[in-house]
Amino acid sequence: MLTILGFTMIATFLVLIMLKKMSPIAALVLIPALFCVFVGKGAKLGDYVIDGVTSLAPTAAMLMFAIVYFGVMIDVGLFDPIVRGILKFCKADPLRIVVGTAVLAAIVSLDGDGSTTFMITVSAMYPLYKRLKMSLVVMTGVAAMANGVMNTLPWGGPTARAATALKLNASDIFVPMIPALAVGLLGVFFLAYVLGRRERKRLGVLTLDEVLVEEPAESETVLVGAGTGKGVKGTGGSGSGVDLPEEPEDDGFRGLDPDRPTLRPKLYWFNALLTVTLLTAMIMEWLPIPVLFLLGAALALTVNFPHMPDQKARLGAHAENVLNVSGMVFAAAVFTGVLQGTGMVDHMATWLVDNIPDGMGPHMAFVTGVLSIPLTYFMSNDGFYFGILPVLAEAGQAHGVSSLEIARASLVGQPLHMSSPLVPAVYVLVGMAKVEFGDHTRFVVKWAALTSLVVLGAGILFGII
Repeated sequence: MLTILGFTMIATFLVLIMLKKMSPIAALVLIPALFCVFVGKGAKLGDYVIDGVTSLAPTAAMLMFAIVYFGVMIDVGLFDPIVRGILKFCKADPLRIVVGTAVLAAIVSLDGDGSTTFMITVSAMYPLYKRLKMSLVVMTGVAAMANGVMNTLPWGGPTARAATALKLNASDIFVPMIPALAVGLLGVFFLAYVLGRRERKRLGVLTLDEVLVEEPAESETVLVGAGTGKGVKGTGGSGSGVDLPEEPEDDGFRGLDPDRPTLRPKLYWFNALLTVTLLTAMIMEWLPIPVLFLLGAALALTVNFPHMPDQKARLGAHAENVLNVSGMVFAAAVFTGVLQGTGMVDHMATWLVDNIPDGMGPHMAFVTGVLSIPLTYFMSNDGFYFGILPVLAEAGQAHGVSSLEIARASLVGQPLHMSSPLVPAVYVLVGMAKVEFGDHTRFVVKWAALTSLVVLGAGILFGII
């Protein structure tokens, strides 16, 4: 009976959030509370929740202060020179532009928020793609895959969810996975190079030394290659050429207002050093990650915004993201607490173990990695990490596979997950890029699935999974 109720609770949770009948936070709280009563252990609901909240508090603190820290770094202009440098590097070469898109998306993804990453990346790169008549689905696909790999950062969501669901330390999951994720990111850069070469072959290469010749037609210009006498044809409209300004970043760099009042140019090197030190301390595990980000956020706010009203304004600007993420974590305490406290997860794991061929039991980490690719696409991260992963972990433990390996394997599907129709950020991406979601999906699914398999293969090769 507990097995049936456990799977029914998970299925109810998944259906309601996939159909958007309930928000993830509400579903994480109300559904398990209801099933806890069905099981006949409603009187113990408070104990389950308190135990869950106690274990999840460090993860919630890490997410809260990581969002504040990287939000402040974007506000003060830490990433502005990087964006401008990428745009300057891109010039008018389609290959450089596609590679630059991947690099920019990866760097901005450090803030852990997909929507912010896509807003900045598309705002910066969209004018270049439009002027050169490049494929916009290449831009959305490369940006989504780069963000998907970087989304595995401990404050990005999946790692925190895995740590939350299995009551593990986020750094124990993430730090050993760095080599495999680095290979995955290099795979995205290589794919961007290949796609960029394809676009370069289709459109040709322009340089800033080429001559701009204006057409009499309204609002259209043709760029004539110096010494060749050939214009660069587009893929749509009348096939007219393109117009490229000498300073692409002036026109394209709209994601970060260069005149915003929060900029702190005199403190740039302080903020850069602080960020490098923080990331180094995280990798070297000098202090627990929640403590590092708590100290980093407090120091960043104090130094960059010494006046209290300014600090309150910055906290207010990022409060929505902080509340959404931390609220999700604490709501998950109810779901995981009931699932484990009532014994449902144990019964489901037993059923799953009994139905897995004996030959596959010792390879549950590999099985989890393969399953994470389609499952994180067809369901939300909340559904997979809070509903499915605990069952896979229990099944793995029965065959001697540690929960840490299962947790690491569960991250490999993220390059594809970021293009899932259940991810709100992807609608920001395709909306700003003016790309049909169906076109983006048809383009990105095969490449993102391949990237996920590269991460899984690297994890197995390095002995991480």
